[in-house]
Amino acid sequence: MSVSEILDRAVAGERISGDEIARLFTHSDLIELGQAADAVRRQKTEPGVASYIIDRNINYTNVCVYRCRFCAFYRAKGASDAYLLPFDVIAAKVAETVAAGGTGILLQGGVHPDLRLDFYEDLLGRLKTGFPAVHLHAFSAPEIWFLAKVERMTVREVISRLMAAGLESIPGGGAEILSDDTRRHILARAKASTAQWLEVHGVAHDLGLRTTATMMFGVGEPVAARVEHLLAVRELQDRTGGFTAFIPWTFQDSNTDLQGEVEVAGGHDYLRTLAIARLALDNIDHVQGSWVTQGAKVGQLSLLFGADDLGSIMLEENVVAAAGVEFRMTQAEMERTISGAGLAPRQRRTLYEPL
Repeated sequence: MSVSEILDRAVAGERISGDEIARLFTHSDLIELGQAADAVRRQKTEPGVASYIIDRNINYTNVCVYRCRFCAFYRAKGASDAYLLPFDVIAAKVAETVAAGGTGILLQGGVHPDLRLDFYEDLLGRLKTGFPAVHLHAFSAPEIWFLAKVERMTVREVISRLMAAGLESIPGGGAEILSDDTRRHILARAKASTAQWLEVHGVAHDLGLRTTATMMFGVGEPVAARVEHLLAVRELQDRTGGFTAFIPWTFQDSNTDLQGEVEVAGGHDYLRTLAIARLALDNIDHVQGSWVTQGAKVGQLSLLFGADDLGSIMLEENVVAAAGVEFRMTQAEMERTISGAGLAPRQRRTLYEPL
């Protein structure tokens, strides 16, 4: 089957296979790919609108038991620049977010060896008491998996306890590439496997909690690994319907163990992968463009390559910044960026509800 036929089928709403997804990676024209992805976006979301959110990434600690080769953010316990934010500092950051019109926070850290479930329950409870209108989007699959292991509890028990304390949704962090061959090369050995990441999200969905799916690519993985990742996300979404959005971004290598070892993905590869994700993930409505790693101009282009959302204005971001990339954007700049792509900007909440 020709690439044009594959694209026509995807635009017509037919599901494309893993082999066809791989063919799009290796043989498609970028502009034709973008046109097809844009057509699908217009079918699945309000055609003339692109959304964004005002929230904040609060990284409560940079101490992590894992030492992933792709990560520039983690620190070993006892390092001179290791930290664990006290509650009053976290609360002050949330208050600043609310004052700026923010509606949610993404709370995520390294996997700290000394923190137990009661720490997370207390943190969520105090934040929900102090800021009842703020959506708590928190704790990645590796954090939850580690808690289950050290507490000798099931993943279901951990998530249930966190929900009772105030957890409202789970971010897609820790996915990286959902292909264990690639994960063995870039991750710490004990970090959540593909099956474990999928289990955390599947259990969350079963408990009624929405989550996001992510993909960090450009770590030297083969095309087959990206295809495997997209199929894994699609298959779980078929079973649960619990993903609100898919968010792909490119690996940034500065200050990491992989620096100079892999060819970092550029804008062309980013737009190609974004468009293919829109076509492959026929059961996920929202696909988010990544201006945080690509900058505002490529972020704007992403709205023509299948993205219907540009994520957060990012009042704070530490993980990507640790790898040497630190783009910033005000709300006015976000709205100008979206308008410049010919779309109407719309502020949303964490679960894609409009304000």
